[in-house]
Amino acid sequence: MKRKERYLVRPDEVIVTRQGETALIQYKEAGVPATHLTLGPKIATLTDAQIVELYNDSLRAQAALAAGYKHVAVEVPLGSPQMRYFKPGDQWVPRGSVLRCEIHDDEDGQLVVRIDEHELSLAAFGRLLVGHAGWGMRIEFVPDDRLHHRPALEVREPDPE
Repeated sequence: MKRKERYLVRPDEVIVTRQGETALIQYKEAGVPATHLTLGPKIATLTDAQIVELYNDSLRAQAALAAGYKHVAVEVPLGSPQMRYFKPGDQWVPRGSVLRCEIHDDEDGQLVVRIDEHELSLAAFGRLLVGHAGWGMRIEFVPDDRLHHRPALEVREPDPE
């Protein structure tokens, strides 16, 4: 489920709670994540309205950074591992932002995704993907002998079957 995004607020739209040198900003609207805003010792002299304005300033700064961000998808070169094992999470994680995969099924008809020499169950592949929750994903299906080449791309309705 896609969670709601944080947005600029007025003081009456949030609850501000001080926790030491940090302000906890909680939206009154259900489903919007709370934020811990570290302000340091000056928090003792700030009103809730001033804290909310500093919070809004941080959202504006994030938006400005995002506006200037140009995403470059990094594909690991052939012969280099595309994944690494992340022991603390007991899961595989991608090393780049492109994965060349082969799909097949096992003897029970369950999905198996092969990346390099590793075969991942649907659950293991899902754990790999959940590390990118909040991102988008494109899937290009290609013949297995063309796995290492980008296909030509046409934007159109598929041919009728």
